[in-house]
Amino acid sequence: MSPHATGSRRVHRSVATGLPLALAAALVAAGTADASSSGAAHVTRTAVLGDIPLGTFSNTLLPGTVDNDRGIDLGGIGSDIYPAGRKGEYWTVTDRGPNGQIKVDGKKRRTFPVPGFDPAIVKIRVSGDSIKVIDALPITTSSGKAVTGLSDQAGRDEAPYSYDAKTPLSYNPNGLDTEGIVRAADGTFWLVDEYGPSLVHVSARGQVLTRYVPKGLNLTGTDYPVVEALPSVLLHRKINRGFEGLALLPGGDLVMALQSPLSLPDGDAGDASLNTRLLRFSPRKKAVTAEYAYRFDPVNVVDPSEDDTSELKISSIVAVGGDRLLVEERTDKAARLELVKLDRRSNILGGAYDDDTTSPSLEQLDDPAAAGVPVLDKRLVVDLNTVAGVPLKIEGIARVDHDTLALINDNDFGMTDGTGAFDAQGRLVDSGIETTLVYVRLPKGL
Repeated sequence: MSPHATGSRRVHRSVATGLPLALAAALVAAGTADASSSGAAHVTRTAVLGDIPLGTFSNTLLPGTVDNDRGIDLGGIGSDIYPAGRKGEYWTVTDRGPNGQIKVDGKKRRTFPVPGFDPAIVKIRVSGDSIKVIDALPITTSSGKAVTGLSDQAGRDEAPYSYDAKTPLSYNPNGLDTEGIVRAADGTFWLVDEYGPSLVHVSARGQVLTRYVPKGLNLTGTDYPVVEALPSVLLHRKINRGFEGLALLPGGDLVMALQSPLSLPDGDAGDASLNTRLLRFSPRKKAVTAEYAYRFDPVNVVDPSEDDTSELKISSIVAVGGDRLLVEERTDKAARLELVKLDRRSNILGGAYDDDTTSPSLEQLDDPAAAGVPVLDKRLVVDLNTVAGVPLKIEGIARVDHDTLALINDNDFGMTDGTGAFDAQGRLVDSGIETTLVYVRLPKGL
Protein backbone atom coordinates (compact mmCIF):
# COMPACT_ATOMS: atom_id res chain seq x y z
CA MET A 1 0.00 0.00 0.00
CA SER A 2 1.05 3.57 -0.51
CA PRO A 3 -0.44 5.47 2.44
CA HIS A 4 1.14 8.81 1.76
CA ALA A 5 2.68 11.18 -0.67
CA THR A 6 4.97 13.72 0.88
CA GLY A 7 2.81 16.55 2.13
CA SER A 8 3.36 20.27 2.15
CA ARG A 9 6.76 21.24 3.45
CA ARG A 10 8.00 24.05 5.59
CA VAL A 11 10.93 26.14 4.33
CA HIS A 12 13.73 23.74 5.25
CA ARG A 13 16.80 25.37 6.69
CA SER A 14 20.37 24.31 7.17
CA VAL A 15 20.85 23.50 10.85
CA ALA A 16 24.40 24.79 10.82
CA THR A 17 23.84 28.08 9.00
CA GLY A 18 20.15 28.93 9.21
CA LEU A 19 20.17 29.47 5.42
CA PRO A 20 17.31 28.24 3.26
CA LEU A 21 18.15 24.71 2.12
CA ALA A 22 18.24 25.66 -1.56
CA LEU A 23 20.92 28.30 -0.89
CA ALA A 24 22.87 25.98 1.39
CA ALA A 25 22.72 23.30 -1.32
CA ALA A 26 24.04 25.77 -3.88
CA LEU A 27 26.98 26.61 -1.63
CA VAL A 28 27.64 22.91 -1.06
CA ALA A 29 27.48 22.28 -4.80
CA ALA A 30 30.07 24.96 -5.39
CA GLY A 31 32.34 23.30 -2.86
CA THR A 32 31.79 19.80 -4.16
CA ALA A 33 32.63 20.83 -7.69
CA ASP A 34 36.13 21.55 -6.43
CA ALA A 35 36.07 18.29 -4.46
CA SER A 36 35.08 16.36 -7.57
CA SER A 37 37.85 17.87 -9.68
CA SER A 38 40.42 17.12 -6.97
CA GLY A 39 39.35 13.49 -6.65
CA ALA A 40 37.90 13.79 -3.13
CA ALA A 41 34.70 12.15 -1.90
CA HIS A 42 31.77 14.48 -2.50
CA VAL A 43 27.98 14.74 -2.34
CA THR A 44 26.31 14.47 -5.75
CA ARG A 45 22.64 14.70 -4.70
CA THR A 46 20.51 15.63 -1.70
CA ALA A 47 16.85 14.80 -1.02
CA VAL A 48 14.60 15.65 1.94
CA LEU A 49 11.47 14.00 3.36
CA GLY A 50 8.44 16.30 3.48
CA ASP A 51 6.09 16.66 6.43
CA ILE A 52 3.76 13.72 7.03
CA PRO A 53 1.77 13.86 10.29
CA LEU A 54 2.72 10.86 12.40
CA GLY A 55 -0.86 10.16 13.42
CA THR A 56 -2.02 10.06 9.81
CA PHE A 57 0.83 7.75 8.84
CA SER A 58 0.31 5.37 11.77
CA ASN A 59 -3.49 5.20 11.64
CA THR A 60 -3.45 4.50 7.91
CA LEU A 61 -1.35 1.41 8.59
CA LEU A 62 -3.05 0.29 11.83
CA PRO A 63 -6.24 2.27 12.51
CA GLY A 64 -6.63 3.58 16.04
CA THR A 65 -3.05 3.13 17.19
CA VAL A 66 -2.31 6.84 17.65
CA ASP A 67 -4.86 9.15 19.27
CA ASN A 68 -2.53 12.17 19.65
CA ASP A 69 0.68 12.60 17.71
CA ARG A 70 1.53 15.85 19.57
CA GLY A 71 2.36 17.60 16.32
CA ILE A 72 5.13 15.17 15.41
CA ASP A 73 5.82 14.27 11.77
CA LEU A 74 7.05 10.97 10.42
CA GLY A 75 10.80 10.69 11.01
CA GLY A 76 13.36 8.23 12.24
CA ILE A 77 13.23 6.29 8.96
CA GLY A 78 16.98 6.77 8.66
CA SER A 79 17.64 4.02 11.19
CA ASP A 80 18.77 2.02 8.16
CA ILE A 81 18.41 1.81 4.39
CA TYR A 82 18.57 -1.10 1.95
CA PRO A 83 18.25 -1.10 -1.88
CA ALA A 84 14.76 -2.07 -3.05
CA GLY A 85 15.76 -3.16 -6.55
CA ARG A 86 14.69 -0.22 -8.68
CA LYS A 87 16.96 2.78 -9.15
CA GLY A 88 16.37 5.37 -6.44
CA GLU A 89 14.13 3.11 -4.33
CA TYR A 90 15.04 1.85 -0.85
CA TRP A 91 13.60 -0.01 2.08
CA THR A 92 14.06 1.87 5.35
CA VAL A 93 13.01 1.22 8.93
CA THR A 94 11.97 3.48 11.75
CA ASP A 95 13.32 3.02 15.22
CA ARG A 96 11.01 2.65 18.24
CA GLY A 97 9.46 6.05 17.58
CA PRO A 98 9.61 9.48 19.16
CA ASN A 99 11.41 9.30 22.49
CA GLY A 100 13.46 11.57 24.70
CA GLN A 101 14.86 12.06 28.16
CA ILE A 102 13.82 14.42 30.94
CA LYS A 103 15.50 14.71 34.33
CA VAL A 104 13.24 14.33 37.35
CA ASP A 105 14.80 14.62 40.80
CA GLY A 106 18.23 14.36 39.17
CA LYS A 107 17.48 11.11 37.32
CA LYS A 108 16.78 10.75 33.60
CA ARG A 109 13.45 9.29 32.56
CA ARG A 110 12.80 7.84 29.09
CA THR A 111 9.74 9.45 27.50
CA PHE A 112 7.45 8.05 24.80
CA PRO A 113 5.30 10.97 23.59
CA VAL A 114 3.36 8.74 21.15
CA PRO A 115 3.23 5.36 22.96
CA GLY A 116 0.90 3.84 20.37
CA PHE A 117 3.40 4.37 17.55
CA ASP A 118 4.30 1.12 15.82
CA PRO A 119 7.74 0.74 14.19
CA ALA A 120 7.37 0.37 10.44
CA ILE A 121 9.23 -0.72 7.34
CA VAL A 122 9.00 2.19 4.90
CA LYS A 123 9.72 2.05 1.18
CA ILE A 124 10.94 5.33 -0.28
CA ARG A 125 11.80 6.76 -3.68
CA VAL A 126 14.28 9.56 -4.30
CA SER A 127 12.58 11.94 -6.71
CA GLY A 128 14.53 15.09 -7.53
CA ASP A 129 15.30 16.77 -4.21
CA SER A 130 12.47 14.96 -2.40
CA ILE A 131 12.06 11.66 -0.59
CA LYS A 132 8.66 10.13 -1.39
CA VAL A 133 7.03 7.43 0.75
CA ILE A 134 5.69 4.85 -1.71
CA ASP A 135 4.87 1.93 0.60
CA ALA A 136 4.86 1.07 4.29
CA LEU A 137 4.43 -2.05 6.39
CA PRO A 138 3.53 -1.98 10.09
CA ILE A 139 5.57 -4.42 12.18
CA THR A 140 3.02 -6.65 13.89
CA THR A 141 2.69 -9.61 16.22
CA SER A 142 1.37 -13.04 15.26
CA SER A 143 -2.19 -11.82 15.86
CA GLY A 144 -1.68 -8.69 13.77
CA LYS A 145 -1.35 -6.20 16.63
CA ALA A 146 1.26 -3.44 16.83
CA VAL A 147 4.52 -4.52 18.42
CA THR A 148 5.00 -0.89 19.61
CA GLY A 149 8.37 0.58 20.51
CA LEU A 150 7.87 0.40 24.26
CA SER A 151 10.48 -1.03 26.63
CA ASP A 152 10.35 -4.81 27.07
CA GLN A 153 11.41 -5.79 30.58
CA ALA A 154 11.34 -4.05 33.95
CA GLY A 155 14.79 -4.03 35.53
CA ARG A 156 16.56 -4.49 32.22
CA ASP A 157 15.17 -1.75 29.99
CA GLU A 158 14.46 1.86 30.84
CA ALA A 159 11.09 2.51 32.47
CA PRO A 160 8.77 4.18 29.93
CA TYR A 161 7.04 7.48 30.74
CA SER A 162 4.61 9.91 29.11
CA TYR A 163 5.82 12.91 27.08
CA ASP A 164 6.30 15.06 30.19
CA ALA A 165 7.98 12.27 32.22
CA LYS A 166 5.22 12.46 34.84
CA THR A 167 3.15 9.34 34.13
CA PRO A 168 4.60 5.79 34.02
CA LEU A 169 3.63 3.71 31.00
CA SER A 170 3.31 -0.07 30.78
CA TYR A 171 6.16 -2.24 29.56
CA ASN A 172 5.44 -4.33 26.47
CA PRO A 173 7.40 -7.57 25.86
CA ASN A 174 6.50 -7.30 22.15
CA GLY A 175 8.21 -3.90 21.91
CA LEU A 176 11.03 -3.48 19.40
CA ASP A 177 13.65 -0.75 19.02
CA THR A 178 14.26 -1.62 15.39
CA GLU A 179 17.44 -0.47 13.66
CA GLY A 180 19.18 -2.36 10.79
CA ILE A 181 17.22 -3.80 7.86
CA VAL A 182 17.94 -6.13 4.94
CA ARG A 183 15.60 -7.94 2.57
CA ALA A 184 16.24 -11.61 1.81
CA ALA A 185 15.84 -13.28 -1.58
CA ASP A 186 12.51 -14.80 -0.48
CA GLY A 187 11.01 -11.35 0.17
CA THR A 188 11.14 -11.53 3.95
CA PHE A 189 12.97 -8.96 6.03
CA TRP A 190 15.57 -9.22 8.75
CA LEU A 191 15.85 -6.47 11.36
CA VAL A 192 17.98 -5.93 14.43
CA ASP A 193 16.79 -4.52 17.73
CA GLU A 194 18.51 -2.70 20.57
CA TYR A 195 16.44 -3.99 23.48
CA GLY A 196 17.31 -7.70 23.46
CA PRO A 197 19.56 -7.26 21.64
CA SER A 198 17.65 -9.20 19.00
CA LEU A 199 17.69 -10.40 15.43
CA VAL A 200 14.13 -10.31 14.11
CA HIS A 201 12.78 -12.22 11.11
CA VAL A 202 9.76 -10.47 9.59
CA SER A 203 7.41 -11.63 6.85
CA ALA A 204 6.97 -9.78 3.57
CA ARG A 205 3.80 -8.28 5.12
CA GLY A 206 5.53 -7.08 8.30
CA GLN A 207 4.55 -9.83 10.75
CA VAL A 208 7.24 -10.99 13.19
CA LEU A 209 8.04 -14.62 12.39
CA THR A 210 10.79 -15.18 14.98
CA ARG A 211 12.77 -13.02 17.37
CA TYR A 212 16.24 -14.40 18.17
CA VAL A 213 17.56 -13.24 21.55
CA PRO A 214 20.49 -14.02 23.87
CA LYS A 215 20.40 -17.23 25.88
CA GLY A 216 19.06 -16.53 29.35
CA LEU A 217 17.08 -13.39 28.43
CA ASN A 218 13.82 -15.05 29.55
CA LEU A 219 11.58 -12.74 27.54
CA THR A 220 8.05 -13.97 28.22
CA GLY A 221 4.56 -12.82 27.28
CA THR A 222 5.27 -12.08 23.62
CA ASP A 223 2.71 -12.57 20.87
CA TYR A 224 5.27 -14.09 18.52
CA PRO A 225 7.92 -16.84 18.76
CA VAL A 226 11.09 -16.05 20.70
CA VAL A 227 14.18 -18.26 20.36
CA GLU A 228 17.22 -17.96 22.63
CA ALA A 229 19.90 -18.50 19.99
CA LEU A 230 22.46 -15.75 20.60
CA PRO A 231 25.46 -15.91 22.99
CA SER A 232 24.49 -15.17 26.60
CA VAL A 233 27.35 -12.68 26.93
CA LEU A 234 25.14 -10.25 24.96
CA LEU A 235 22.98 -9.92 28.06
CA HIS A 236 25.60 -7.37 29.12
CA ARG A 237 24.73 -4.94 26.34
CA LYS A 238 24.67 -1.31 27.37
CA ILE A 239 21.17 0.21 27.64
CA ASN A 240 20.11 1.61 24.25
CA ARG A 241 23.28 0.21 22.67
CA GLY A 242 22.26 -3.23 21.42
CA PHE A 243 22.40 -4.25 17.75
CA GLU A 244 22.26 -1.35 15.29
CA GLY A 245 24.11 -2.48 12.16
CA LEU A 246 22.99 -5.38 9.95
CA ALA A 247 24.42 -6.69 6.66
CA LEU A 248 23.38 -9.45 4.26
CA LEU A 249 26.36 -11.31 2.79
CA PRO A 250 26.19 -12.64 -0.79
CA GLY A 251 25.85 -16.24 0.44
CA GLY A 252 22.82 -15.40 2.60
CA ASP A 253 24.46 -15.13 6.02
CA LEU A 254 23.74 -12.09 8.19
CA VAL A 255 26.22 -9.99 10.15
CA MET A 256 25.11 -8.00 13.21
CA ALA A 257 27.11 -5.26 14.89
CA LEU A 258 26.89 -4.32 18.54
CA GLN A 259 26.55 -0.57 18.62
CA SER A 260 28.89 -0.22 21.61
CA PRO A 261 31.19 -2.37 23.76
CA LEU A 262 29.46 -4.61 26.30
CA SER A 263 29.32 -3.52 29.93
CA LEU A 264 31.81 -6.14 31.05
CA PRO A 265 32.47 -6.48 33.86
CA ASP A 266 30.57 -3.23 34.49
CA GLY A 267 29.38 -0.03 32.87
CA ASP A 268 32.61 1.86 33.52
CA ALA A 269 34.62 -0.78 31.65
CA GLY A 270 32.21 -0.65 28.71
CA ASP A 271 32.25 3.14 28.56
CA ALA A 272 36.05 3.20 28.42
CA SER A 273 36.43 0.35 25.92
CA LEU A 274 37.31 0.48 22.23
CA ASN A 275 36.43 -3.20 21.66
CA THR A 276 33.04 -4.24 20.33
CA ARG A 277 31.75 -7.33 18.53
CA LEU A 278 30.31 -8.47 15.19
CA LEU A 279 28.31 -11.70 14.96
CA ARG A 280 27.60 -13.88 11.93
CA PHE A 281 24.24 -15.67 11.79
CA SER A 282 23.15 -18.43 9.43
CA PRO A 283 19.41 -18.24 8.60
CA ARG A 284 19.66 -21.81 7.32
CA LYS A 285 21.10 -23.14 10.59
CA LYS A 286 19.19 -20.58 12.70
CA ALA A 287 22.37 -20.10 14.70
CA VAL A 288 25.33 -17.80 15.25
CA THR A 289 28.29 -19.32 13.40
CA ALA A 290 31.04 -16.77 14.09
CA GLU A 291 31.94 -13.82 16.30
CA TYR A 292 34.59 -11.19 15.63
CA ALA A 293 36.36 -8.60 17.75
CA TYR A 294 36.19 -5.11 16.24
CA ARG A 295 38.27 -2.24 17.60
CA PHE A 296 37.25 1.40 17.28
CA ASP A 297 39.74 4.12 16.52
CA PRO A 298 40.28 6.49 19.47
CA VAL A 299 37.34 8.83 19.87
CA ASN A 300 39.39 11.95 19.04
CA VAL A 301 40.38 10.33 15.74
CA VAL A 302 36.76 9.63 14.79
CA ASP A 303 35.63 13.00 16.14
CA PRO A 304 38.32 15.59 16.97
CA SER A 305 35.78 17.58 19.00
CA GLU A 306 35.00 14.67 21.36
CA ASP A 307 36.96 13.21 24.29
CA ASP A 308 34.34 10.80 25.70
CA THR A 309 35.05 7.27 24.45
CA SER A 310 31.51 6.15 25.34
CA GLU A 311 30.20 8.33 22.48
CA LEU A 312 31.63 5.88 19.90
CA LYS A 313 29.07 3.75 18.08
CA ILE A 314 28.71 1.43 15.08
CA SER A 315 25.46 2.48 13.41
CA SER A 316 25.64 0.79 10.02
CA ILE A 317 27.39 -2.09 8.27
CA VAL A 318 27.11 -2.86 4.57
CA ALA A 319 28.18 -5.93 2.60
CA VAL A 320 30.39 -4.93 -0.34
CA GLY A 321 31.22 -8.30 -1.88
CA GLY A 322 32.64 -11.57 -0.60
CA ASP A 323 33.16 -11.34 3.14
CA ARG A 324 33.94 -7.62 3.04
CA LEU A 325 32.00 -5.07 5.06
CA LEU A 326 31.82 -1.32 5.21
CA VAL A 327 31.59 -0.34 8.88
CA GLU A 328 30.50 3.08 10.11
CA GLU A 329 32.19 4.35 13.28
CA ARG A 330 30.57 7.53 14.55
CA THR A 331 29.66 9.93 17.29
CA ASP A 332 26.61 12.19 16.97
CA LYS A 333 28.83 14.80 15.29
CA ALA A 334 31.21 12.84 13.05
CA ALA A 335 31.58 9.54 11.20
CA ARG A 336 34.16 7.46 9.36
CA LEU A 337 33.67 4.45 7.08
CA GLU A 338 36.09 1.54 7.42
CA LEU A 339 36.50 -1.51 5.20
CA VAL A 340 36.99 -4.88 6.91
CA LYS A 341 37.21 -8.48 5.76
CA LEU A 342 35.74 -11.26 7.89
CA ASP A 343 38.54 -13.76 8.44
CA ARG A 344 37.85 -17.31 9.62
CA ARG A 345 41.00 -17.13 11.73
CA SER A 346 39.45 -14.22 13.66
CA ASN A 347 36.45 -16.20 14.91
CA ILE A 348 36.25 -16.01 18.74
CA LEU A 349 32.80 -17.63 19.09
CA GLY A 350 32.54 -19.94 22.09
CA GLY A 351 35.92 -18.94 23.43
CA ALA A 352 36.98 -17.39 26.71
CA TYR A 353 35.58 -13.98 25.85
CA ASP A 354 32.04 -15.35 25.54
CA ASP A 355 32.32 -16.28 29.23
CA ASP A 356 31.33 -13.28 31.33
CA THR A 357 33.57 -14.46 34.18
CA THR A 358 36.74 -14.12 32.09
CA SER A 359 39.03 -11.47 33.54
CA PRO A 360 40.12 -9.23 32.02
CA SER A 361 37.16 -9.21 29.64
CA LEU A 362 37.52 -8.49 25.94
CA GLU A 363 36.19 -5.02 26.68
CA GLN A 364 38.98 -4.38 29.19
CA LEU A 365 41.85 -5.23 26.84
CA ASP A 366 43.93 -2.19 25.83
CA ASP A 367 45.73 -4.27 23.21
CA PRO A 368 43.67 -7.33 22.24
CA ALA A 369 46.24 -8.53 19.71
CA ALA A 370 48.93 -8.62 22.39
CA ALA A 371 46.57 -10.76 24.49
CA GLY A 372 46.19 -13.21 21.61
CA VAL A 373 42.80 -11.95 20.46
CA PRO A 374 42.51 -11.60 16.67
CA VAL A 375 41.02 -8.21 15.78
CA LEU A 376 39.59 -7.54 12.32
CA ASP A 377 41.93 -5.53 10.12
CA LYS A 378 40.38 -2.37 8.74
CA ARG A 379 41.13 0.35 6.21
CA LEU A 380 39.70 3.86 6.18
CA VAL A 381 37.53 4.47 3.10
CA VAL A 382 36.26 7.97 3.85
CA ASP A 383 36.07 10.43 6.73
CA LEU A 384 32.54 11.78 6.33
CA ASN A 385 33.41 14.74 8.52
CA THR A 386 35.45 16.07 5.59
CA VAL A 387 32.63 15.72 3.02
CA ALA A 388 30.58 18.90 2.69
CA GLY A 389 26.82 18.40 2.71
CA VAL A 390 26.64 15.17 4.73
CA PRO A 391 24.11 15.54 7.59
CA LEU A 392 24.90 14.61 11.16
CA LYS A 393 23.84 11.32 12.78
CA ILE A 394 24.05 9.11 9.71
CA GLU A 395 22.57 5.71 10.65
CA GLY A 396 21.70 4.21 7.27
CA ILE A 397 24.12 3.42 4.43
CA ALA A 398 23.43 1.57 1.18
CA ARG A 399 25.73 0.74 -1.70
CA VAL A 400 24.39 2.20 -4.93
CA ASP A 401 27.18 1.11 -7.27
CA HIS A 402 30.96 0.62 -7.34
CA ASP A 403 31.75 4.16 -6.27
CA THR A 404 28.51 5.63 -4.87
CA LEU A 405 26.85 5.31 -1.47
CA ALA A 406 23.41 6.46 -0.30
CA LEU A 407 23.47 7.85 3.24
CA ILE A 408 20.45 8.75 5.36
CA ASN A 409 20.27 10.36 8.80
CA ASP A 410 18.09 9.64 11.82
CA ASN A 411 16.38 12.94 12.61
CA ASP A 412 14.85 11.58 15.87
CA PHE A 413 11.37 12.66 14.69
CA GLY A 414 12.43 16.28 15.26
CA MET A 415 12.67 15.67 19.01
CA THR A 416 15.12 17.00 21.55
CA ASP A 417 15.70 16.05 25.17
CA GLY A 418 14.62 18.09 28.17
CA THR A 419 11.48 19.87 29.28
CA GLY A 420 11.61 22.25 26.32
CA ALA A 421 10.80 19.50 23.81
CA PHE A 422 7.06 20.33 24.03
CA ASP A 423 5.15 23.55 24.48
CA ALA A 424 2.55 24.33 27.13
CA GLN A 425 -0.13 22.55 25.06
CA GLY A 426 1.98 19.40 24.79
CA ARG A 427 2.85 20.00 21.13
CA LEU A 428 6.32 19.32 19.75
CA VAL A 429 8.82 22.14 19.50
CA ASP A 430 10.45 20.78 16.36
CA SER A 431 14.26 20.68 16.21
CA GLY A 432 14.19 21.65 12.53
CA ILE A 433 16.36 18.64 11.61
CA GLU A 434 14.92 16.93 8.53
CA THR A 435 15.26 13.37 7.29
CA THR A 436 17.87 13.81 4.56
CA LEU A 437 19.36 11.37 2.05
CA VAL A 438 22.59 12.16 0.24
CA TYR A 439 24.53 10.35 -2.46
CA VAL A 440 28.28 10.34 -1.89
CA ARG A 441 30.74 9.56 -4.68
CA LEU A 442 33.95 7.84 -3.59
CA PRO A 443 37.04 8.61 -5.68
CA LYS A 444 38.47 5.10 -5.44
CA GLY A 445 35.25 3.08 -5.25
CA LEU A 446 34.78 -0.11 -3.25
